[in-house]
Order: sequence, then structure tokens, then C-alpha cells
Amino acid sequence: MSDRYEDGMAVRRAVLGDAHVDRAEAAKTGFDAPFQALITEGAWGTVWADDTISQRERSMLTLALLAATGNFDEIPMHIRATANTGASPEDIMQAFLHVAIYAGVPKANHAIKLAKQTFAEMEAAG
Repeated sequence: MSDRYEDGMAVRRAVLGDAHVDRAEAAKTGFDAPFQALITEGAWGTVWADDTISQRERSMLTLALLAATGNFDEIPMHIRATANTGASPEDIMQAFLHVAIYAGVPKANHAIKLAKQTFAEMEAAG
């Protein structure tokens, strides 16, 4: 394993939590192993591992980009990750307000709906 992979796995675990990463690793097959290595090295070991901006800011950017590009399936995972990155519900709302203005109200509206559902699930789980 490369240093970038090891760094990426450490950041991935810190942001998403061990349980999430353990489930993803257990589900990994020979088919998707190259993709898992790519995102671990590229997203987590390069972008998320960089200390130019905080994990809080990175969460806000990621959520805004996911919403703006309509990649809604990833939003609940990244909402849950805010428990580890320090992005508050107010921070997230600010990111989605930017989405509304710069990428469209329907995208922001759907992202807010997903965030509300995910926050409610997180609160219920304790």
C-alpha cells in the first residue's frame, strides 16, 4: 500500500467513522477494488488529507458540490460525517443556501430534505 492510500484510509476513518469504512471494506470485491483504491488515494489521501482548509470547511464544500451537481445519494453519508468534521447544521444550511442561489432551488431543496431526514435519524440513534 502507498503512503497516500494509508493516509487516505486514516482520514476516511476519521471523517466517516470506522463502522462505515469497515462496512465498505467488507463489501469490496475484486471488481470494485480499483475504484476503492482510487477514492481512498485521490479523495481521502489527497484532497481530504490536505490541511490548507479545515475538515469543517471541506464538509461544507463537499455537501454544496454534491447538491449542486445532483449527486444526492452521497449527501446522507456526508451529513453523518459532520459529527466528525465539526460542520454544524447552520454551516450546512449556509452551504445549501449557496446552492440555491448558484445552482438552483430544486437541488438545494432536495439536499435540505435529505439533511433533515439524516439529522432526525442521527438524533434518534442518540
